Amino acid sequence: MTALRFVKTVWESFRATSGLEPRLLNNLKVTAARPGTVNFELEIQKEHTNRLSILHGGTIASMVDLGGSLAVASRGLYATGVSTDLNVTYLNSGGRVGDKIMAKLTFMKEVTCDKFGKTLAYTNIKFTNAKGEVVARGSHTKYVSIAWKDPQNIVEEINKLQ
Repeated sequence: MTALRFVKTVWESFRATSGLEPRLLNNLKVTAARPGTVNFELEIQKEHTNRLSILHGGTIASMVDLGGSLAVASRGLYATGVSTDLNVTYLNSGGRVGDKIMAKLTFMKEVTCDKFGKTLAYTNIKFTNAKGEVVARGSHTKYVSIAWKDPQNIVEEINKLQ
């Protein structure tokens, strides 16, 4: 199974079983994935905005959380662990209803899993708007020790793709 197909499977699991993601990020689209990286975009809708009618910081924080989880999934873990640390720096307005925000690492549209160990996984993300301006950046640390035991993991299969 490719990393992209597996990440999309994990994303569908989030959508089917979580309370938050299907309500807030249901229209998030995973556009690409390879081991350690995931690209996605979100078309901003009213439920993603604050009272100023611009992208809400909580939406971005939720995408940092989900993006980190999907980056871990791109390494083959179905159970993506739990958050131990999440940080967001807001740099510009993310946009308004109808605009798109994209997960992006400098020069590439992606979330990266920078370090992937037996206990912790460290991810980084940058968001850009349609003009290519950096909107926000984030980091997310996940405790993955127990996630390694999930029978739906495909770590060995993903490692062969690298």
